[in-house]
Amino acid sequence: MKTSRIPGFYLLSIEQRIEKLAEVYELGVEEVEALSSQGALALEQADKMIENAVGIYSLPMGVGANFLINDKEYLVPMAIEEPSVVAAASFAAKIIRCAGGFKTTSTEPLMIGQIQVVHCEDFEAAGAAVLAAKDELIAEGNQYVANLVTRGGGVKDIEVRQLGSPESPYGQMLVVHVLIDTCDAMGANLINTTAEGLAPSIEKLTGGRVYLRILSNLADRRLAKATVEIPPHCFNTSKLNGEDVIEGIVQAQNFAVLDPYRAVTHNKGVMNGVDAVIMATGNDWRSVEAAAHAYAARSGQYRAMTEWYRNEAGNLVGELELPMAVGIVGAAVSLHPMSQIALKFLRVRSARELAEVCVCVGLAQNLSAIRALATDGIQKGHMALHARTVAMTAGATGDMIDDLAAQLVSLKDVSVSRARQILEEQTAPTP
Repeated sequence: MKTSRIPGFYLLSIEQRIEKLAEVYELGVEEVEALSSQGALALEQADKMIENAVGIYSLPMGVGANFLINDKEYLVPMAIEEPSVVAAASFAAKIIRCAGGFKTTSTEPLMIGQIQVVHCEDFEAAGAAVLAAKDELIAEGNQYVANLVTRGGGVKDIEVRQLGSPESPYGQMLVVHVLIDTCDAMGANLINTTAEGLAPSIEKLTGGRVYLRILSNLADRRLAKATVEIPPHCFNTSKLNGEDVIEGIVQAQNFAVLDPYRAVTHNKGVMNGVDAVIMATGNDWRSVEAAAHAYAARSGQYRAMTEWYRNEAGNLVGELELPMAVGIVGAAVSLHPMSQIALKFLRVRSARELAEVCVCVGLAQNLSAIRALATDGIQKGHMALHARTVAMTAGATGDMIDDLAAQLVSLKDVSVSRARQILEEQTAPTP
């Protein structure tokens, strides 16, 4: 697309937004109908996806605008129920755009399959035996993922780890790591199949007993990183000085590094952005969440996922690196009609590119949040958007929603009880 900047997009009706996107992305009739429906997923599909299905739980899907990543424009699909997240990410992306946009890097899509071995007579010798047979194990493992091998992926390496000790209450064990390049898939089923397939050979080599054979969701070999550098003038407004804004952002970062109580909330904001893209594209947000929080604690203390600091030029530098096990192919991604539309919006060519977009959105969301916290406070913008949800909860419909929301904000009382009181006064019969 020529630009991800769509001035006034939020002012359009939802029908007009869909019409505009249909024109830009050349959406088919079925895709337009899916966007216009209240779920898109058929009950028959839902019944085959999970057990005991009784309905479909829908989430709003919006688009984050203004994203310029490696000089490429992105309109980013985001599925989330929380007000202000899409607006905040778009706002921060606009600031970052002023500074040249995001720059990203990522590693190869290497995932880890774990094989747990216990009851070895000599754990050192058992580990050495596995490593000595590495080539044979790789060859055997690739038989289970032949399709990956044809695309340049497959089993790439075998590693061993010694855990515990004879004196430990948890015992001693050998853990074999099978490193698999899953190409453009998240790869969970492929990894599990390979780990289970290799288990008999591992038992034979070690003389031990294999129990667990499962992927690790701590995908720390599959990283994506986003970086921005923003000069002070990009933060200037009629009321705010860019230098002061940067100082506030750096202090917010320092707080999240030093205090895990703050770090959890800081990182929740990061994941507001990341998860919304993961959800929209049909990926496993629980896996990504678990990996991200574990990675944030890799130093031994839970810390901020981000880095924000002022460089020698006086510019604000922001970085976010996370494990990012996402795919653009696979059953889950392909089955849901909305995930296919989301990927069409993104126009990503690989799982690595999708991972890079995800960390950019996470970094943007975090920037918007800590900028607000360090200046006007988070409630000023958030409550204005939250007021619409409150208005609907109170029973407002149609044009009444925005009118009631505006009244609540003006009264500085964004509560369901106040909203209901106003509605009752407006709808009471005239005596």
